[in-house]
Amino acid sequence: MANAKSSRPEGSKKSGKTGSRSTKSSIAAQPNRNPLSRRMLQAAFGGRGDEMMGLLLILVGLLGVLSLYFDKAGVVGRGLESGLGWSIGLTKMVLPAAMVGLGFAMFQERHEVDELSKRIPIGLGLALIGVTGLLHMTQGRPGLNDGSTALGKAGGLLGLVAGGPLEAAVSPWGAVPILLALGFVGVAIVAGVTVREAASGVMKVLRPMGRVILDGFKDIFTAPDEPTPTVNLPESTDPRPAPPEPEPEPEAAPEPAPKAKKRKGKVAPIVGGEQLTIELGPAVADSPWRLPSTKLLSRSVAHDIDAKAVEARGVRLQEALAAHGVETRLTDMTVGPTVTRYALQLGEGVKVARITSLNKDIAYALAAADVRILAPIPGQQAIGIEVPNDDREIVALGDILTSNEAAKARHPLEVGVGRDIKGQSVMMNLATMPHMLIAGATGAGKSSCINSLVTSILMRTTPDQVRMILIDPKRVEMGQYEGVPHLLTAPVTDPRKAANALSWAVKEMERRYALLSATGFRDITGYNASYDRGDLKAPLGLTDDDDDPVVYQRLPFILVVVDELADLMMVAARDVEDSICRLAQMARAVGIHLVVATQRPSVNVITGVIKANIPARLAFAVSSLADSRVILDQPGAERLVGQGDMLLLGPSSGTPQRIQGAWVDEEEVRQVVAVWVKQVKALGDHAPSDDEAEVIG
Repeated sequence: MANAKSSRPEGSKKSGKTGSRSTKSSIAAQPNRNPLSRRMLQAAFGGRGDEMMGLLLILVGLLGVLSLYFDKAGVVGRGLESGLGWSIGLTKMVLPAAMVGLGFAMFQERHEVDELSKRIPIGLGLALIGVTGLLHMTQGRPGLNDGSTALGKAGGLLGLVAGGPLEAAVSPWGAVPILLALGFVGVAIVAGVTVREAASGVMKVLRPMGRVILDGFKDIFTAPDEPTPTVNLPESTDPRPAPPEPEPEPEAAPEPAPKAKKRKGKVAPIVGGEQLTIELGPAVADSPWRLPSTKLLSRSVAHDIDAKAVEARGVRLQEALAAHGVETRLTDMTVGPTVTRYALQLGEGVKVARITSLNKDIAYALAAADVRILAPIPGQQAIGIEVPNDDREIVALGDILTSNEAAKARHPLEVGVGRDIKGQSVMMNLATMPHMLIAGATGAGKSSCINSLVTSILMRTTPDQVRMILIDPKRVEMGQYEGVPHLLTAPVTDPRKAANALSWAVKEMERRYALLSATGFRDITGYNASYDRGDLKAPLGLTDDDDDPVVYQRLPFILVVVDELADLMMVAARDVEDSICRLAQMARAVGIHLVVATQRPSVNVITGVIKANIPARLAFAVSSLADSRVILDQPGAERLVGQGDMLLLGPSSGTPQRIQGAWVDEEEVRQVVAVWVKQVKALGDHAPSDDEAEVIG
């Protein structure tokens, strides 16, 4: 019994030990159930999961590139292209490149595979929802009934699912920010950064596009415009080709800018014997001419405003005035392309004259080259102090001619000038000036302004609307416009022939007055309106000097541009002054207008008679107060900073308006001129022609 009892515990203990060993051995054997395959995988790919995933992304992305961009991926590629287009629409064009970029990025830094397997699908999904939803809203909002082709040209099925219900729920104004936020969050998740860092990176990429991106978002809430036609004009000079059919578009209406990159989409230089692709703008009703496209003109890049620096300078300005015993309160700050205007209210008992006498002291305190003081700002109970910006903004003519102000302009003689201190585009109607006197020192921007005026005419009008006489005794600026059909004669470079051209303009003025008297109209506007309605017919039996029946013709505006008045006054001062004065006094009603420029604003050049008959002035930077008084009859031009900084004094205003002039470079002018020269060759006999000998004598 004792042995039996004693044997149980021993057996029991033995059994317990055996069970413990078997349990330990089974636990130790679990990781080695498939030792060969797992060990081989760990040896080959251990710690390289991110590299393998990066390689996979690169391969799939390259397959997409071959399929979408080159159609070199065979049946698989075509199926991939069709599937991506139907599912995500236009996003398919950037998805392969994004995958390749993400794949290469994964080789640069180690990542956990588990982290990537969660982060990339979620991030890409959110980014695709945001982008495809925006594409759906901006590309016509196609539905399932429109078919896969229409979906492929927008945001695809994903864009329809993401953007359609969201737009219906919160309207486009609410849907756009939501979709943008989803896109930013998706990019942040994929990149492994914060949303703020992702937004900052995206904005750095998009910032060069400037105002063009804003124009693109405006299209979300408006109907899409008609595409700009592109016409291939051959080099041949067929005398009578069929004129293009007119399109019902507004006259000379500017089109939205396509991109912010400079000079993208410009035409190539003319090469003999080859075909030239020309970007044409809208057609003009009842005219064979087509206006040049605004794509030929570059756009400027928007600058960021350092608000803290602007405010700090305002504080220093107040401190500088207080140091001289002038108490002020800063009420407003306006940052323009060239200068920043600080509006200050004076303390009780402070005279305005005290500030105007502190010009140099203020410039010294602000470390500025010079400052201009407006005492007071027109329409405000405040003093304006204009301080030059450290970082000036270039204003391109393309910005002005594609602005809302240019879209509202309807008169043929409205030209782009620049931007005012508030950043608003300025269009100037030369017909209401009605004549313009431009003066400024060498290099101040006078010639660039004249190029902008002439190029604006070429961009917005046809030869049926405006004709020009360009007088350039310096032989520098106007030669590049030779060959355009707007010119009544080739650019005049001989000062004596220039005097003859002005005399011809006087004779043409008298002829037009006789015509208006015979037809019973007061000015050219009423005459042309009657002609356009078909009401203007000559009496039966009325003949001209050659005994031919009189046929009334539409009268175009005539713009006479003189680039350097001083050279003409040296050769034929009396004749030139008489012609300019007669035209300035009488030519407005018959549609003849003058733009006279000089870099020598002295009383010997700009005589009192000329000044009295040309009320509109455009002053650039000059070297002395006396020169400013000759141009503007007041100080101010001597305070300008040059490089297009100007003061515009209208005929009915006593306070000049400060403007940063628009810039157009020589290459852009060549492209615009090439458009018109090609049309002259193509239209042949339809191109207007005049006897130059009659104009220049």
